[in-house]
Amino acid sequence: MLLAVDIGNTNITLGLWHNNEWAASWRARTVPDKMPDEYGVLVNSFLRSQGFDYHVVTGVIISSVVPALTPAFVDLTSRYIAVEPVVITHRTRMGIRIEIDQPEQAGADRLVNAAAVTALYKCNAIVVDFGTATNFDIVSAKGAYCGGAIAPGIGIAHDALVARAAKLHKIDLAPPPNPIGRNTIHAMQSGIFWGYAALVEGMITRLKTAMQEADMGDGIRVIATGGLAPLFRQHTGVIDQIDPDLTLEGLRIIYTMNTGE
Repeated sequence: MLLAVDIGNTNITLGLWHNNEWAASWRARTVPDKMPDEYGVLVNSFLRSQGFDYHVVTGVIISSVVPALTPAFVDLTSRYIAVEPVVITHRTRMGIRIEIDQPEQAGADRLVNAAAVTALYKCNAIVVDFGTATNFDIVSAKGAYCGGAIAPGIGIAHDALVARAAKLHKIDLAPPPNPIGRNTIHAMQSGIFWGYAALVEGMITRLKTAMQEADMGDGIRVIATGGLAPLFRQHTGVIDQIDPDLTLEGLRIIYTMNTGE
């Protein structure tokens, strides 16, 4: 069985691949100063909750944008599972060309998503990943990762507003009954939710224009992933497809590419 680990700034997503499907997946909070043994116990408890343990895991692949936790999970893998993990870097074989100025600065999650889109969709694409940040990544039909844009996530925008405005408090990140808010809660929901939807729509429009100017305008698909992707798709027409397991699929594809397993 393959254990795929995606370490993000807010959450860590783990998936267990078995018999050509994701047998289980879990999410945990990202705590940069947590020790390898603490995460080791947590991961083992996840496995046991589905009737597994460390002995069933034969391979591990790790994507991380939190440098402090990368060695912790490498150590966890070595000591608890006794295998050497595949750790994603810009030098990892991924089936894509990284056509940006400084490949070493590209986030591992962005490269993994690009690899998944190249393998699974084979088209010009804009990947929108709703996480701590919202990433917009451009992938060509010829398998090139061409860069993109990074915006603050909607959660960050919400928290910053509440932190800096004394009379504003936390709200649900959902659309209000009307864009014209008639009370403070609805006004905040309108500005944050609809403002963020407008950000997504505006970025997609500008990125598509730039792709057309670069002769990448044929059959562009907008593929969204991340926890808030379904909510935004309900309220905007610019997202063509939701792929909640895009990053895990990319990790699985890259692992097979590098190990043959």
